[in-house]
Amino acid sequence: MSRDAEVIVLARWADDVMNPLTQDDPERTWRGRFVPIAGHWGWEFGWALELDKVHARTGLLKHLESLPWPHPHTVQVLLRDQDDDCFGLWMFREGRLVEFAIPHTERFHQPAPPNEDFLPDPGMLLRTDQGDALPEQTPEELRDTRSPW
Repeated sequence: MSRDAEVIVLARWADDVMNPLTQDDPERTWRGRFVPIAGHWGWEFGWALELDKVHARTGLLKHLESLPWPHPHTVQVLLRDQDDDCFGLWMFREGRLVEFAIPHTERFHQPAPPNEDFLPDPGMLLRTDQGDALPEQTPEELRDTRSPW
Protein backbone atom coordinates (compact mmCIF):
# COMPACT_ATOMS: atom_id res chain seq x y z
CA MET A 1 0.00 0.00 0.00
CA SER A 2 1.39 3.37 -0.98
CA ARG A 3 1.50 6.08 1.65
CA ASP A 4 4.13 8.81 1.48
CA ALA A 5 5.87 10.00 4.62
CA GLU A 6 8.92 12.04 5.53
CA VAL A 7 11.22 11.56 8.50
CA ILE A 8 13.83 14.01 9.78
CA VAL A 9 16.23 13.14 12.59
CA LEU A 10 17.99 15.98 14.37
CA ALA A 11 20.67 15.11 16.94
CA ARG A 12 23.91 16.61 18.18
CA TRP A 13 27.18 14.83 17.56
CA ALA A 14 25.42 11.77 16.12
CA ASP A 15 27.34 11.27 12.85
CA ASP A 16 28.74 7.90 13.97
CA VAL A 17 25.29 6.71 15.08
CA MET A 18 23.51 7.81 11.91
CA ASN A 19 26.19 6.85 9.37
CA PRO A 20 25.03 3.19 9.09
CA LEU A 21 21.49 4.43 8.43
CA THR A 22 22.70 6.31 5.33
CA GLN A 23 23.27 2.91 3.67
CA ASP A 24 20.64 0.42 2.49
CA ASP A 25 20.37 -2.62 4.76
CA PRO A 26 17.99 -5.47 3.83
CA GLU A 27 18.17 -6.76 7.43
CA ARG A 28 16.26 -3.74 8.82
CA THR A 29 12.51 -3.95 9.31
CA TRP A 30 12.13 -0.54 7.65
CA ARG A 31 13.35 0.35 4.17
CA GLY A 32 15.31 3.25 2.79
CA ARG A 33 18.28 5.28 3.88
CA PHE A 34 18.74 8.63 5.48
CA VAL A 35 20.39 11.48 3.59
CA PRO A 36 22.54 13.89 5.62
CA ILE A 37 21.41 17.49 5.98
CA ALA A 38 24.44 19.77 6.05
CA GLY A 39 24.60 23.26 7.47
CA HIS A 40 26.26 26.34 6.04
CA TRP A 41 29.79 25.18 6.95
CA GLY A 42 29.20 21.57 5.90
CA TRP A 43 28.59 20.00 9.31
CA GLU A 44 25.81 17.46 9.38
CA PHE A 45 23.14 18.30 11.92
CA GLY A 46 20.28 16.20 10.63
CA TRP A 47 19.22 13.37 8.37
CA ALA A 48 16.15 13.01 6.14
CA LEU A 49 14.31 9.96 4.82
CA GLU A 50 11.40 9.68 2.40
CA LEU A 51 9.12 6.65 2.62
CA ASP A 52 6.63 5.65 -0.06
CA LYS A 53 5.06 2.48 1.35
CA VAL A 54 3.32 1.77 4.65
CA HIS A 55 5.27 -1.45 5.24
CA ALA A 56 8.57 0.39 4.60
CA ARG A 57 8.30 2.22 7.95
CA THR A 58 7.64 -0.71 10.29
CA GLY A 59 9.99 -0.65 13.27
CA LEU A 60 11.68 2.66 12.45
CA LEU A 61 11.11 4.27 15.87
CA LYS A 62 12.16 1.08 17.72
CA HIS A 63 15.35 1.00 15.68
CA LEU A 64 16.11 4.65 16.45
CA GLU A 65 15.41 4.01 20.15
CA SER A 66 17.96 1.19 20.19
CA LEU A 67 20.87 3.26 18.88
CA PRO A 68 23.71 4.41 21.18
CA TRP A 69 23.01 8.15 21.03
CA PRO A 70 25.85 10.16 22.60
CA HIS A 71 23.34 12.83 23.73
CA PRO A 72 19.83 11.34 23.66
CA HIS A 73 18.32 14.52 25.11
CA THR A 74 19.14 16.27 21.81
CA VAL A 75 17.41 13.69 19.56
CA GLN A 76 14.32 14.98 17.80
CA VAL A 77 12.47 12.90 15.23
CA LEU A 78 10.06 14.75 12.97
CA LEU A 79 7.48 12.59 11.18
CA ARG A 80 4.97 13.72 8.56
CA ASP A 81 2.56 11.25 7.03
CA GLN A 82 0.82 12.17 3.77
CA ASP A 83 -2.40 13.23 5.53
CA ASP A 84 -0.73 15.33 8.24
CA ASP A 85 -0.96 19.12 8.23
CA CYS A 86 2.52 19.38 9.76
CA PHE A 87 5.37 17.33 11.17
CA GLY A 88 4.87 15.59 14.51
CA LEU A 89 7.65 15.68 17.09
CA TRP A 90 9.06 12.59 18.84
CA MET A 91 11.70 12.84 21.56
CA PHE A 92 13.11 10.53 24.21
CA ARG A 93 11.18 10.17 27.44
CA GLU A 94 12.32 7.46 29.84
CA GLY A 95 14.31 5.75 27.09
CA ARG A 96 11.49 5.65 24.52
CA LEU A 97 10.70 7.88 21.57
CA VAL A 98 7.26 9.34 22.24
CA GLU A 99 5.22 11.95 20.44
CA PHE A 100 5.23 15.33 22.15
CA ALA A 101 2.16 17.50 21.84
CA ILE A 102 2.54 20.56 19.66
CA PRO A 103 0.26 23.51 20.49
CA HIS A 104 -2.69 23.95 18.13
CA THR A 105 -2.42 20.40 16.75
CA GLU A 106 -4.17 17.13 17.50
CA ARG A 107 -3.63 13.61 16.19
CA PHE A 108 -6.91 12.07 15.07
CA HIS A 109 -7.06 8.27 15.05
CA GLN A 110 -9.08 5.77 13.07
CA PRO A 111 -10.73 2.87 14.91
CA ALA A 112 -8.49 -0.20 15.18
CA PRO A 113 -8.71 -2.58 12.21
CA PRO A 114 -10.67 -5.82 12.66
CA ASN A 115 -7.51 -7.95 12.93
CA GLU A 116 -3.72 -7.84 12.78
CA ASP A 117 -3.70 -8.55 9.04
CA PHE A 118 -4.02 -4.78 8.57
CA LEU A 119 -1.02 -2.53 9.16
CA PRO A 120 -1.33 0.09 11.92
CA ASP A 121 -2.50 3.55 10.87
CA PRO A 122 -0.67 6.63 12.22
CA GLY A 123 -3.82 8.75 12.23
CA MET A 124 -3.69 12.35 11.05
CA LEU A 125 -1.92 15.24 12.77
CA LEU A 126 -4.13 18.23 12.07
CA ARG A 127 -3.87 21.91 12.90
CA THR A 128 -6.71 22.91 15.21
CA ASP A 129 -6.31 26.67 14.80
CA GLN A 130 -7.32 27.03 11.16
CA GLY A 131 -11.09 27.15 11.56
CA ASP A 132 -11.54 23.97 9.52
CA ALA A 133 -14.00 21.27 10.55
CA LEU A 134 -12.14 18.52 12.39
CA PRO A 135 -13.00 14.82 12.27
CA GLU A 136 -14.55 13.06 15.24
CA GLN A 137 -11.88 11.63 17.54
CA THR A 138 -11.91 7.87 18.09
CA PRO A 139 -12.07 7.00 21.81
CA GLU A 140 -8.75 5.67 23.13
CA GLU A 141 -10.13 2.21 23.89
CA LEU A 142 -11.09 1.76 20.21
CA ARG A 143 -7.71 2.81 18.74
CA ASP A 144 -5.00 0.50 17.44
CA THR A 145 -2.25 0.32 20.09
CA ARG A 146 0.44 -0.88 17.65
CA SER A 147 3.03 1.62 16.48
CA PRO A 148 2.78 2.48 12.77
CA TRP A 149 6.42 3.52 12.87
